[in-house]
Amino acid sequence: MSSKPDASRPRAADTKKVHIADTQLTRQNWYKHVNWLNVTFIIGIPIAGCIQAFWVPLQLKTAIWAVIYYFFTGLGITAGYHRLWAHCSYSATLPLRIWLALVGGGAVEGSIRWWARDHRAHHRYTDTDKDPYSVRKGLLYSHLGWMVMKQNPKRIGRTDITDLNEDPVVVWQHRNYIKVVLTMGLIVPMLVSGLGWGDWYGGFVYAGILRIFFVQQATFCVNSLAHWLGDQPFDDRNSPRDHIITALVTLGEGYHNFHHEFPSDYRNAIEWHQYDPTKWTIWTCKQLGLAYDLKQFRSNEIEKGRVQQLQKKIDQKRAKLDWGTPLDQLPVMEWDDYVEQTKNGRGLISIAGVVHDVTDFIKDHPGGKAMIKSGLGKDATAMFNGGVYYHSNGAHNLLSTMRVGVIRGGGEVEIWKRAQKENSEYVRDETGQRIIRAGQQVTKMPEPIPTADAA
Repeated sequence: MSSKPDASRPRAADTKKVHIADTQLTRQNWYKHVNWLNVTFIIGIPIAGCIQAFWVPLQLKTAIWAVIYYFFTGLGITAGYHRLWAHCSYSATLPLRIWLALVGGGAVEGSIRWWARDHRAHHRYTDTDKDPYSVRKGLLYSHLGWMVMKQNPKRIGRTDITDLNEDPVVVWQHRNYIKVVLTMGLIVPMLVSGLGWGDWYGGFVYAGILRIFFVQQATFCVNSLAHWLGDQPFDDRNSPRDHIITALVTLGEGYHNFHHEFPSDYRNAIEWHQYDPTKWTIWTCKQLGLAYDLKQFRSNEIEKGRVQQLQKKIDQKRAKLDWGTPLDQLPVMEWDDYVEQTKNGRGLISIAGVVHDVTDFIKDHPGGKAMIKSGLGKDATAMFNGGVYYHSNGAHNLLSTMRVGVIRGGGEVEIWKRAQKENSEYVRDETGQRIIRAGQQVTKMPEPIPTADAA
C-alpha cells in the first residue's frame, strides 16, 4: 500500500524559497523588489521636508544650527561608524564612543553594527557580486539603488564583526536604534531650535529632515562618486579613486584610492593641504585625551605603492612606443656586405657594432647632410660618441628605431653578450620590454671617445 503524503509537512519546493532579489524584475513584480521602508526614510521623508520648506521660513540661527549639526552627525559617520568601528583605525574613550554612536545615529544610516558589517564586506569584496554596493552594478545603484531595492543578505560577502558584538556601545545602539534615530535625528535638532530661539518647526524641517537628507547623500557619495571620479595614485585594479570634490562633499572621505590601499590608517588625506576634517577631528580628540592609538601606515609602504603605480603607468606608455628591433632579433651582416650596400646608395651607418639605416634621416640631420654622410659605410662609433659630436639621449633613442643588423667579425659577439645581459640582468616592464633608462642605449658608450678616427 502506498502511503499518503503528510499534509503537515512542507513540500520540497517550499523548503528552499527563492529570494525576490534573485528573480527577474518585471512590470508585474517590480513593487516586490522595492524596499519600501528604506524608500520611505531615504526618499519619502526628505521629499515631504522639501514640500514643508515652502511654508516654513528659514531663520539664520536655524540655518547655522543645521550646518553645525550636519557636521556633528556627518562626523558621527566618518569618524565613528567608518574609521573607528568599521576599520579600527584608532581607539576612543567611552565618552567619545557614546557621543559618536549618538550623533552617528542622528544621520539615520542604520546601526553601527549593520553599517560596519556591510562596509567591511565592501572592502573585502570590492567590485564583486559580494560587494553590497558595488559600482560595477551602476553608479546609481552604488549611490542609492542598493538600499531602495531589496538585496539577498546571503549574497553579501561574509565578514568578522566579533569586535563589534563585544562593544557594549555598539550593542546598545543596535538594540535601541529606533529610539536613537528619533531622538538624535529629529527631536534634538528641533529642541535646540525651539528652546534656543523659538523656531520649533524650522528646527524640525531644516535641522532635522533636510539635514538628514544632505548627510545621507554626502555619505552615499563615498559609495558612488568616490568609485567613479578622480585619480588612482596607488592602485588601479579596483574602482576607488581620489578627488578633491568628493573629499569636500564627504568630510574628507574622498581620497578613496588611498583609503582602500591603506584602510587601517586613520587618515584619508596624507598631504597637509588636502581637505580631511575627519582626520583633524580625530587628531584633536587625541590632544584632548579622548582618542588614542591613532594608526598610520608606514610612509615607506605608502611611497612604494605610489611608485609602483607610477611605474605601471609608465610601462603602459612605454608599451606604445617604438624602441627599435631587439638586439637578439637583428640579422648578422658581413662587413663587406655592409660597405657594398652603402656604395649602392643605401644610407647605412655602423655604431657600436649595430648597423642603422639612416637613408630617410640624412636630409633631416640637425648637423647637416655632409656630417652624417661622412660616417656612411664606416665604423662611426667614435664620431657619434664625442669624436665629432657627443649625441644626446634623444639621438640615441631615435637611432635605435633605425636598427637593421649587426656586423660580423667580432662586433656581433659583443652585441650578443649585450643581448644576453638584457635577458638576464636588465629590468623589464609588464609587457616584457626591457626598460631603457636614459643613457643606456647600446650605441651610447660609457666614456666619450676623444677622437674620430673612423670618420
